[in-house]
Amino acid sequence: MKALSKCVGGLALFVAGCVSVSAERSGRDELVVASAGMTSAVVVVSPDAGSYEKQAADELARCIGLMCGATPGIANTVETIAVALAGEAPVLVIGQEALKAQPNLDEALRRVLKKKPQLRNDGIVLRREGNRVYLVGNNDMSHYFAAVELLRIWGCRWYIPTELGECIPEAKALKVGNLDYAFSSPFEIRSYWISWVGDTTGAADFQRRNMMTGRVAMPPTGHALGQYTKGLGTGTFNFPITDPKTAEQVASKVEKMYAEGKSFSVGMEDGSYDSDYPPDQKLMKLQWDKYFMRWSVTDPMLELYNNVAKILQEKHPNSGGKMGFLVYANMTIPPVREMKAERSLFGELAPIDIDPIHGMDDPQSPPRQEYRDMLHAWAKIMGGRLAIYDYDQGMLVWRDLPNPSHMSFRQDVKHYRDTGILGVNTESRNAIATTFLNLHIRGRLMWNPDEDVDALLAEFYPKFYGPAAEPMRTYWTAIYDAWENTICTEHEYFVAPAIYTPEVMSILKTSIEKAEKVMEGIKTKGDKMSRNEQLYVKRMTFTRYSYDVTAGYMSMVSAAATDCDYARAVPFGEKAIAVRENLTDMSGTFTTYRNYKVEHNGYAWFPGEIRQYRELIPFVDGTKGKLITKLPLEWAFRRDKDNKGVERNYAAAAIDLTYWNANKATLTLDSLKDYPDQWETLRTDIYAQALGIRHPDRQSFIGHMWYRTDVELTADQVKGATHLRFPGLFNECWLYIDGKEVAYRKQGKLWWLNDYRFEWDVDLTGKLKAGKNTIALRCNCEHHLGGMFRRPFLYEAK
Repeated sequence: MKALSKCVGGLALFVAGCVSVSAERSGRDELVVASAGMTSAVVVVSPDAGSYEKQAADELARCIGLMCGATPGIANTVETIAVALAGEAPVLVIGQEALKAQPNLDEALRRVLKKKPQLRNDGIVLRREGNRVYLVGNNDMSHYFAAVELLRIWGCRWYIPTELGECIPEAKALKVGNLDYAFSSPFEIRSYWISWVGDTTGAADFQRRNMMTGRVAMPPTGHALGQYTKGLGTGTFNFPITDPKTAEQVASKVEKMYAEGKSFSVGMEDGSYDSDYPPDQKLMKLQWDKYFMRWSVTDPMLELYNNVAKILQEKHPNSGGKMGFLVYANMTIPPVREMKAERSLFGELAPIDIDPIHGMDDPQSPPRQEYRDMLHAWAKIMGGRLAIYDYDQGMLVWRDLPNPSHMSFRQDVKHYRDTGILGVNTESRNAIATTFLNLHIRGRLMWNPDEDVDALLAEFYPKFYGPAAEPMRTYWTAIYDAWENTICTEHEYFVAPAIYTPEVMSILKTSIEKAEKVMEGIKTKGDKMSRNEQLYVKRMTFTRYSYDVTAGYMSMVSAAATDCDYARAVPFGEKAIAVRENLTDMSGTFTTYRNYKVEHNGYAWFPGEIRQYRELIPFVDGTKGKLITKLPLEWAFRRDKDNKGVERNYAAAAIDLTYWNANKATLTLDSLKDYPDQWETLRTDIYAQALGIRHPDRQSFIGHMWYRTDVELTADQVKGATHLRFPGLFNECWLYIDGKEVAYRKQGKLWWLNDYRFEWDVDLTGKLKAGKNTIALRCNCEHHLGGMFRRPFLYEAK
């Protein structure tokens, strides 16, 4: 068979089917580690090895056994090590024993390590000399990383936690050619943690195999400040921030920890802060935080932290104590004043409400470009003591649909490196049906920000799906492209119809059916399936369940939001929930809902959305109400940037769609940002920004917007208790009938601080007439999502 060569960090990987796997260039000088199901190789590890070093030896032997059917022995006593090193058989020497046998490996490590780390360094060296292959790191965990890097060169991959994500190639021969490789990650923290609702099965192994470290020496930054400010001001989130007495109180409560050189958190609590203290008010009003719709507390809060640090540093100048804090909520935007953080302060930047879809360099996302500027400013303020605390897509209020993030992270990680960020600590719930390859690719990019993501994906499909690689490549590429090309910068389940469009779902359906047909050939070939073939089949089952949940959810949304057919929507949702049970039975790592009990209590969650549609059925089936008519799917629409619509009588004046009709065929979601001050038409089953309603600079539209439609009604239809139901509507709103305001609806400025049904039921009894009625809806979108996202309907209440 023809060999395939791919450069990996100065190494070349040679794979010829299941014939031979070789590190570096092939040739006469290759060291044969295993061949024809046999091996004389020995893995050498110190009798005094650390826990990770021991695991490195075990992992190396295990994977070689899986690849070749022959497991090398492990020499871990003085006697067996001496025999192994004296012989001529292949020897894989790990960690301390490698440094003892070849001291100049230490110099190779020093050359690649960061010169002045804040917390830790992780570097590895892989070198072959004769019959010996040295695998060494600069610490216990890095010894493990060195062993895993050799396995990667041999083609091993760990894409998701548990055995299902482990891809170990089968090889008749395993060889090492010329090998001399040294590398150190620029990041001291490479981590994700599974929050309290997630299944941790396989997470520790998965992280190590993907070069992740955990938080290590980074001081905690969690919510802690409230216990130190207790008794000050009017409560946890309102106290005199820059009052010297506040700094003195906080310092007194943490002084013992600092004096003992401990690491601890003074991080803000989980919410937005305020203060009535006049000096704080003056500092807060230096800038408005548009993300949290309130004054920023960054200037006063950083001053507090600096004041606490100065007190402690002056009292204990030789202490190595570290204080961590969160750059979070309305302390996310950098300070207006020129400020530097004191040397004992370590921060974690947590951009909780900034577009999780796009990268910092994506022109479609001004919010991410703003985040990039924030990052650079905070990096300068913190002087190398800043880490990123971000959230993977499983943390969103979502629906167990694939939500990839590698497209954005591969941009962002280079900014993290270039600004000297300590690293990334991601909060996750695992939720692999949602995150899928996100954590694997993050691990690779945190280890090496220059990793070729396209190459990682290209090798993924044959490794993970075997003979079904090509249709699965089409399947996942359609998903990745849909997310990468979207104009949506908002998040949570409202964006799903803008991503998983009928066109995308059609590609997914065709692709998975082709893949399953290929996989049937494996299951019916007659021979006993190999380990990898069994895994291919299981992975296809996982993907089928994932597709069925996605297809079921989108069918439910279409029936409810587009067709107002709630009786048809509910079974789609219930079927998708049932499939999700199968997905969870397969592995608890795939979803989180069984542990996340709140899901069954609120409308925000998948069962809650089904419940909402179920509760709408009686309003249209004659039980609580009878459907009069579904209002049109498309309404006339007008942006009201200067809030002059009431004055200009947008509620009733004639609508001119001349410009729209002349240009709609050439308009795109992207070009609609430049639409002139004219009427257009807009669907009512997807929120406005997802349909192209943005400012010319691509920011999501903020301001007033108008929807208009006419509806013809008969005398019978208007004689009863007529109601207009908006089943999905954001924003503060005003409703007009024939130009007259008939109802007002108040909403919280932050969209998530509202009832997650987002419904509005308006009693129009006596306000509609037989004949034509002009209905106008005025929305005041102040934050992110705007307008209608489920089609409204008229019903007669009983």
